[in-house]
Amino acid sequence: MSKVEVVLLDCWASPFCMRAKIALEEKGVQHERREENLFGGKSELLLKSNPIHQKVPVLLHNGKPISESTTVVGYIDEVWSSSTPLLRTCPYERAQAQFWADFFGKKVFEAGREIWTSEGEAKEVAKKDFLEILTQLEGALGDKSFYGGHAFG
Repeated sequence: MSKVEVVLLDCWASPFCMRAKIALEEKGVQHERREENLFGGKSELLLKSNPIHQKVPVLLHNGKPISESTTVVGYIDEVWSSSTPLLRTCPYERAQAQFWADFFGKKVFEAGREIWTSEGEAKEVAKKDFLEILTQLEGALGDKSFYGGHAFG
């Protein structure tokens, strides 16, 4: 039987890569991490593995690329299904979790990036917007431990 090869094309600063790393660790999947330099020359492997977006994370499972963090997490959950599921089994709860993951990617990350890249009055507006988004997240969390309820998943 041949050895299963799992490689994660990664960037230490990416919250999206963190999703994939957490999923691999939670499932106990042995893997190799390959750090990508997103600002000074992406590897040929990354460009070949994700030619459309040219972004990380990319999970390579026996040489086959899986891109986009929520897709990677879903793939990991399905392929290594013998341990506790990462994602909710209830379709509604799973859809809600996907909503919050998407919200984070579109709202929180973009607002944070706006703070890092803006100056002057634009930076102050970005900070205000970011705090409003955090207030929305806090309201949605309520008294739950996780956005999906009181249990991880």
